[in-house]
Amino acid sequence: MNSILTALLLIGIISLIGGALLVIAAKVFFVTEDETAKEIELVLPGANCGGCGYAGCAAYAKAVVTHGAPVSLCAAGGAPVAEKVAAIMGVEANAASEFKAMVACRGDLEHTRKRYDYVGIRTCHACNVLYNGDSSCPFGCLGYGDCARACRFGAITVENGVAHVDPTKCTGCGVCKSVCPKKIIFLYEPAANEGKENTMPIVMCSNHKKGADTRRECTAGCLGCGKCIKSCPNGAIFINGNVARIDYQKCTGCHTCVEVCPVHAIQLPDFVRMAAGGES
Repeated sequence: MNSILTALLLIGIISLIGGALLVIAAKVFFVTEDETAKEIELVLPGANCGGCGYAGCAAYAKAVVTHGAPVSLCAAGGAPVAEKVAAIMGVEANAASEFKAMVACRGDLEHTRKRYDYVGIRTCHACNVLYNGDSSCPFGCLGYGDCARACRFGAITVENGVAHVDPTKCTGCGVCKSVCPKKIIFLYEPAANEGKENTMPIVMCSNHKKGADTRRECTAGCLGCGKCIKSCPNGAIFINGNVARIDYQKCTGCHTCVEVCPVHAIQLPDFVRMAAGGES
């Protein structure tokens, strides 16, 4: 009986010592929460999308206060949030660039075919491991929706085997770009050049094979025929890796290349076509 009491007493003493040590440690290592960072975090969207380059909204708020990070990095919040953060910090809001995600592929099920019947895990990454994916185009969208699942804003849907971005929901955070195993999603800046907002076309193809091979794999793929180069009055188009590319420093948005492309691989961004009442 005495041994049991002794054991209980020892346990009680050890518990009291341990509790005292925890209290002391909490006092010694206590970090005062920066009220300014907390205030900034409250005006951020709370999406924790990582588009700002930091681990989440709290990390970004702390970086603004302690490391002088720019107040306009929140892709999800855009200019309104940048102005609020600037007001809290007592600085001037820098002009925030607005980006939209674009999927450089038109190889849907009408333009491509399946090379084999894939029955594995229904993700783009898993499918891509097996012979570069099941699509006849080894460079194109696989359509299993990794980007759609990663998007916190519901801006991406998979239609007829190809991912599409809803520009009205896209915040330009870039998460979809980072998860795409084919690396065919890029960020497009509509207002990159004064006077050319929303008008610069995009090459909607990522196939780097020669024209004849591309044609066999996807009927919507760039053939590298050069018609766009010859028609461009500003010399803004060139061929790189058998695919047409646009120099946006030279492009004036005349859309001649869009009109002459025989396979319609060059198109206007989705938000321009939507505004005009065309297909998205």
